[in-house]
Amino acid sequence: MLITERDHADMAQMHQNATEAAEFLRALGHDGRLMILCHLVTGEKSVSELEALLGARQAAVSQQLARLRHEGLVRARRDGKAIFYSLADARAERLLGLLYEMFCAPDPQGDRGHKG
Repeated sequence: MLITERDHADMAQMHQNATEAAEFLRALGHDGRLMILCHLVTGEKSVSELEALLGARQAAVSQQLARLRHEGLVRARRDGKAIFYSLADARAERLLGLLYEMFCAPDPQGDRGHKG
């Protein structure tokens, strides 16, 4: 089988995409950041709302929000003294919507789809 320049270009693009996906998943791979993102799936939240929802101190929440901003997953909006955060990445919103449905949303059957 002859590998063409096009095949090399496709493989290089696939490698680039895999690297980007791995970085994206690393940003999501922290329970604190994931909790913040799950709360933001339901809409914009202030830092103080996130603190209350997470039961965490402001410094810890702010540290995770800074990482999420750096990764481009959330955006901030200032309104007076309050800062509000929302999801900023369509890919994250799509994936988190599914994760929310699978792991966060109330389960009317109470079994989360587990077998056993």
